[in-house]
Amino acid sequence: MLNYRHLYYFWMVAKEGDFARAADRLEMAVQTISAQVRDLEKYLGHQLLKPSGRGVALTEAGQAAYGRAEEIFQLGQCIADEVREAASAQVARLSVGLSDGISKLAAHALLEQVLATPHLRLVCHEGEFDELLSELALHQLDVVLAGQAAPRNPNQRLSSERIARSALQWYGPASLVKKSVRDRFPQSLQDLPVLLPTAHSPLRSTLDTWFQEIGVRPRVVGEFEDSALLAVFSARGLGAFPVSQLGAQDVGLVRGLRLLGDCPDISEEVHAIWSRRGQHHPLVRQILAASHRADAV
Repeated sequence: MLNYRHLYYFWMVAKEGDFARAADRLEMAVQTISAQVRDLEKYLGHQLLKPSGRGVALTEAGQAAYGRAEEIFQLGQCIADEVREAASAQVARLSVGLSDGISKLAAHALLEQVLATPHLRLVCHEGEFDELLSELALHQLDVVLAGQAAPRNPNQRLSSERIARSALQWYGPASLVKKSVRDRFPQSLQDLPVLLPTAHSPLRSTLDTWFQEIGVRPRVVGEFEDSALLAVFSARGLGAFPVSQLGAQDVGLVRGLRLLGDCPDISEEVHAIWSRRGQHHPLVRQILAASHRADAV
């Protein structure tokens, strides 16, 4: 196993460009540092430092090792800072995974109730569903929001719950959404440029089936993984797009959009997925409790 103390001594010598200056900073004997850097070179099988004037310089192999050492010890400093923050109870950290295809506008609406938490540090990570579940199982995330429930896998020990089910609406730029277009909805989609979620979204296959059922062949001019981007490009005049009523609460943040029509037969679901550790996180419990209150209304 790599000896990180040896790596640290090498890193200090490389930063100082001289064994003696590094020894002064570390308050150690030059011979001790020199011997431990040689042990590191022996372990790695390559010379890392070479004489240069009165000091030393990095070899090609040394440059590669130094770059990684720089990352490692910077991360080490981050760990110390985060531990101090956690110990002081001043930071409420929530790490959320957002599955590809989920409406980011809906996700924002679901997380809104925790945004006023004092000293909140919210970390959102977007990724593939299976990748996020692996990170959740390894406790790298507190909760995952996805368009589907967690699969049964006794090795991962994950729990899930549907926290939102919201009917679909269609919006478009004011330049396209005229009264005559709204009156003929949804058949008027045949005559409009349309923006759709990509195949990553569970909603896409439902929409494709719906188009067939109502006899509309849409002219698709854009496909996006991110619902927020759908809204932005639509507001710029590119076309009409679907969004859940939950996500539509944030559509108002984008100027220039108008409601085209309701689509009550299609709903978007959002599931919260958490590990055993996540179920004790106060902010995860708050998100789940808010969904229970919404169901009770």
